[in-house]
Amino acid sequence: MTQLLRIIVAALFLLLASPSFADDFVPMFNGKDLEGWVNVNTAPSTWRFDGPEFNRILICDGKPTGVLRTEKRYRNFVLELDYMHLVPKGNAGIFIWSDPLTAQGQPFTRSIEVQVLDGLNTASYTSHGDIFPIHGAVMTPDRPHPNGGMRCLPSERRANPAGEWNHYRITAIDGTIKLEVNGVEVSGGSNCSPREGYICLESEGGTVWWKNVRIKELPDDGTDLPADQRAAMPEGFRSMYNGVDFTGWKITPDLAKHWKCLDWRLDFDGVHGDLWSEESFGDFELIVDWRWNGPSQGRMQRPLIEPDGSYTVDENGRQMTVEIEERDSGIYLRGNSKSQVNIWEWPAGSGEVYGYRTDGSMPAETRAGATPKKNADRPVGEWNRFRIRMVGETLNVHLNGEHVLVDCPLPGVPETGPIGLQAHGSGIQFANLYVRRLNPDGTPVAD
Repeated sequence: MTQLLRIIVAALFLLLASPSFADDFVPMFNGKDLEGWVNVNTAPSTWRFDGPEFNRILICDGKPTGVLRTEKRYRNFVLELDYMHLVPKGNAGIFIWSDPLTAQGQPFTRSIEVQVLDGLNTASYTSHGDIFPIHGAVMTPDRPHPNGGMRCLPSERRANPAGEWNHYRITAIDGTIKLEVNGVEVSGGSNCSPREGYICLESEGGTVWWKNVRIKELPDDGTDLPADQRAAMPEGFRSMYNGVDFTGWKITPDLAKHWKCLDWRLDFDGVHGDLWSEESFGDFELIVDWRWNGPSQGRMQRPLIEPDGSYTVDENGRQMTVEIEERDSGIYLRGNSKSQVNIWEWPAGSGEVYGYRTDGSMPAETRAGATPKKNADRPVGEWNRFRIRMVGETLNVHLNGEHVLVDCPLPGVPETGPIGLQAHGSGIQFANLYVRRLNPDGTPVAD
């Protein structure tokens, strides 16, 4: 930060502290519904309004873990709000400059978090005003953390306990953030990245009441920020899983014995049948995180596969194999088991479309296209992210940021059908299932 910029930021903070600047805030909720906000990955029941007219309280029941974000992006602003925990040791938070979707393998977004926690104070975190970056964000804390991290611990304890209201005032200007708790500045940070994005309220287990949530936007210098300092743009994705039940999925009593809602994760023990969406999709893009969470099916010999989709053979023409810990699942597209994006421990890596790669009647282009360009899987137990795009008969698959299937043609694939999570004998968890419909030209369908 240049000396001139430091002077400008300091002057702005002094101006914001003056009584004459206390007006011109606008409410962020209308007191009736969530107009202006996006329920990213929680249930409709997670957030509701209650209380006297003109002073309605937003109630978060804490279930599931996840976020509610603004529709609008913000860069420089002052945010004021009141919160009250209903349950001792309850947890929540406010995310500043957030991405629109949750981070890979997480129920929360990349952002700067302002802690809203009750009665849990340790040497490394407190309940009364911590600020810290999460899931890829960065920040320089105003005071060094005892463990050397990027978390700023508050200078004094100001928060009231569960059952009493607290007032937060958050000032965010050009990557610098300051927090006042019940009228006194206690924590802050600088050099934040991102420094433009969405504002989120966090649901994390405890019942929290919010009221008087209001914001004053502040001017900036008009320059475009570098990409690494801006939150991602929204792309029209919506969640397919609400974190509390199987709304939107075809569930039966038998399936419910094996597929479980574990808060923000869908947990499957590997036994019984597939789980299908109620909706059908034609052209669409799907984001889904997954990780292995159960024992393998044992050590098995599995083939080596060439880039053209054929099996690797030795000098005698015999198929070559390697021994692996067998795990198997997948994502069915358009209601069709043949158009399955595989999840497995095979050497070729996840993303393969086995039904097309092994079909000798398919063109060479299809068999090669259905073979992953590389093994991009993370180790067992770690979260992976698929980004699957289906337009017409063309499939593209990204795995952990790697483009493993590139413009793979799937001749004869159904035009439409549901999305399925495959049961194939292995324990697996799914999370962060987001979908958006596409037009035939691949552009997102307008809301």
